[in-house]
Formats: sequence, structure tokens, C-alpha cells
Amino acid sequence: MSGPRHATLAAGRWETFTLAQQLGNVGSEVSRALRWRGKDQKLFDGAMERALELLDLSIRDPRWKHRLKELTRARELLCDAWLGGREYSSDLEGLNRYFFNFALAARS
Repeated sequence: MSGPRHATLAAGRWETFTLAQQLGNVGSEVSRALRWRGKDQKLFDGAMERALELLDLSIRDPRWKHRLKELTRARELLCDAWLGGREYSSDLEGLNRYFFNFALAARS
């Protein structure tokens, strides 16, 4: 098994980001996944794996322990969307809009 795709972030750099920055970065990977969906399965899966890895780093960030319910729910919906939205009818377009708002907040 390989190590984390975002080794420097997993080593602690991620915890220097605000929550908006973290979730905005997750959204960047969701956006990339949308771009590759139906075109290149390997690139699509890679973007989804990176999105989940970044979201897992946020879930492990002790500053957000009071936000665990929201973060783990977002992870659950992201996994559901990846698998076609069978459980919760979630889709990548909706999650992309959700995460995009954090990217906008991070810039302000």
C-alpha cells in the first residue's frame, strides 16, 4: 500500500489551513473529478481518492472536533456520490457547489 498522496499536508501542514481553505481544497479535487468523469476513469478515481484523503485530514484535525458530524456526513455523501448516489441520491454536482462556497469564503 502506498503512503498518502499529500505527504506534506498529512505531516501537519494541513492543520495550518483554515476550515474554509481545507474544504475549498477538497472541492478542487471534486471539481477535477467532475472534469474527468466519463472521460478518464483513472484520473476520475484519483481525484476522488485525493478528495477523500483531504477530507480525512480535516476529520482528524483536532480543531474541528466540534464539526465532526458535518465533516463525516460530507465524507459519507462524497462516497455515495462516487458510487452513483444509490443510498442518498447525492451527486458530485451538488457536492461541488457545497465545497465551492468554502473556496469562495477562503478567498475573502
